[in-house]
Amino acid sequence: MVESILNGKRILAVDDEPDVLDVLEEEILGAAPKCKFEKATSYQDAAKKLESQDFDVVVLDIMGVQGFDLLDLAVKHNLPVAMLTVHALNPESLKRSIEMKARAYLPKEKL
Repeated sequence: MVESILNGKRILAVDDEPDVLDVLEEEILGAAPKCKFEKATSYQDAAKKLESQDFDVVVLDIMGVQGFDLLDLAVKHNLPVAMLTVHALNPESLKRSIEMKARAYLPKEKL
């Protein structure tokens, strides 16, 4: 089996739904057991972690945690960001995510 490129990386996942974070953690650690996975359920917690810790990748919910504000903050720290969404799956949110330098736009139903 090929080793995951995420092994050894620090990942921050932000969503206001703890069950979504649990699924993300299970999937990511299943594929990359040597990565460090951090979770945040609010804008405030995520912003504090982004300001005080180093990460390699950020996964952000668009709704519920001020995802676009966190995207702006993460991009200012030169971090690659994947936007995660269920309710905001529309052309406007996709366009805004790309314009704000998100690297991916992922629908939650694919988890």
